[in-house]
Amino acid sequence: MRGAIPLVAALLALVAGCGPDETRRPVALNGALAPFATLEGDLDVAGGTAHIPVMNEAAKRIMTANPRIRITVAGGGSGVGVQKVGEGLVHIGNTGRPVSDAEIGKYGLRSFAFAVDGVAVVVHPGNPVRDLTSQQVRDIFAGKVTRWKEVGGLDERINLYGRDEASGTRKVFQEIALGKGEVAKSANVVPSNGAMKTAVSNDPYAIGYLSLGHVDGKVAAVALDGIAATQANARDGTYPVTRRLFMNTKGEPGGLTRAFLDYILSEEGASIVQAAGYIPLPSAPAD
Repeated sequence: MRGAIPLVAALLALVAGCGPDETRRPVALNGALAPFATLEGDLDVAGGTAHIPVMNEAAKRIMTANPRIRITVAGGGSGVGVQKVGEGLVHIGNTGRPVSDAEIGKYGLRSFAFAVDGVAVVVHPGNPVRDLTSQQVRDIFAGKVTRWKEVGGLDERINLYGRDEASGTRKVFQEIALGKGEVAKSANVVPSNGAMKTAVSNDPYAIGYLSLGHVDGKVAAVALDGIAATQANARDGTYPVTRRLFMNTKGEPGGLTRAFLDYILSEEGASIVQAAGYIPLPSAPAD
């Protein structure tokens, strides 16, 4: 037993010797995660809520591969994404719309499109109305049609749900589905795609709009002019209410920010995008 004491002491010395220096050694990584092997530090992402499932999954994989990297992902909407990245509060600001010339001029933003998403009109799963014309959708959201029986449903009042003005989902829906028409002031305003899904799923007489990547069995996507609101139809262009999802940086990105962007735009990143219900785009920055 006495001979074991020097061995234990030697092992303890070896473990102690692996402390601070060991945490500085590069992590052995392969494939799309290889660029993160020598990186460390914090990366903050905020903005469009449609992006969150993709950002969270990418962050989880990266931080699991290299614990020296810490990535935080927050929502807030496209307007928040632009403001926070422009003011240097986050490294990446996500938007569900292209940044404007004014925003580029003010903040010096660089944009990277990584996915195509559709925006669907959604109702409660128990609602029998599953197909609306473009004009019916415009009239409903304008407050001209106020009861479901007017469009083939029950004799119940229509409860409108919309997004705030900072939302990229709202901007695309209003420009394409509503033909730039206004939304009735009576609409209930919710702050995110997740909140929209919760609200519509809990209200049998609700109608709202939602990123197709967030549509599941809790809500029902309504066909528009007979065209089903699916990513397949968004991909081939038959479903018209589509938009690109962007990651934006203040100036040309470098270091951990650049590595994260490249990972989202990689083949592995594309698989994450597709699994989240979106259509991946090739790695080409948007102008």
